[in-house]
Amino acid sequence: MRSGERFLLAICLVAPLLAACETAPVTGRSQLMLVSESEERQMGERAYSQLLSREPQLHDGGWATTTVDRVGRRIADAAEHPPAKMWKAPQYDWEFRTINKNVPNAFCLPGGKIGVNTGLLTVVQSDAELAAVLGHEVAHALARHAAERLSDQRAATVALTAATVALAVVGARGGTTSPGTSAALSVAALAAGAGVTYGVLLPMSRKQESEADHIGLVLMALAGYDPHAAITLWERLASLNKGQKGPQWLSTHPTDDTRIADIKGWVPEAMKYYRPRD
Repeated sequence: MRSGERFLLAICLVAPLLAACETAPVTGRSQLMLVSESEERQMGERAYSQLLSREPQLHDGGWATTTVDRVGRRIADAAEHPPAKMWKAPQYDWEFRTINKNVPNAFCLPGGKIGVNTGLLTVVQSDAELAAVLGHEVAHALARHAAERLSDQRAATVALTAATVALAVVGARGGTTSPGTSAALSVAALAAGAGVTYGVLLPMSRKQESEADHIGLVLMALAGYDPHAAITLWERLASLNKGQKGPQWLSTHPTDDTRIADIKGWVPEAMKYYRPRD
């Protein structure tokens, strides 16, 4: 392939990425979306079915299951009935499952499929604190973060392909095809891959987690839960996690200190939407 053809191929690979942007709710952040809503929902349904087939669940109608479902439904209702022009109602078939697992965690799959581990229910001390957790998870679905992550991965693949093409063009122009040159090009490609992971994908994951906190505060406020409860929850979780996490730049999540500081900064905005309920 001649250098001009390689250049045109790189342009063809990158060009579609420039016309696939959406806007996240509440924050207004521009998002790259290369995955359709229907594709995203299908992936979510498949993953949800697989997960439920292997994870132990509670179906006893006890405190845990009824509380998770009740609080979750209020948050989901807020997501489906946004204030004017804040976001488009997703019209998801929301589900909230209680997973019998002694790990303080919760998850969200595309299309509004959410699970809460019983281990997390031993940490939360009020409906409002549980609403902070579920608001965060519902926010992931509302902002289509799973589709955005997959889009970022696809875009990264395209970018790395384009970079490889560009490196090959440079090598061809130099007229050098020795083993040493090939090795240098391979090292450059590996460096580019590491740069994408640590410079793009992980920072984007942290950004999405922070964004879910931000959107989640608004959702819990709209659902009638005091957003200040998110601060007390994360302070308690931070005390449990103390000394167990590595540097932020290697993580998919912000540090606890960063998270708490950000939440404190967003609470006044969320309080504008807060109306207490019985």
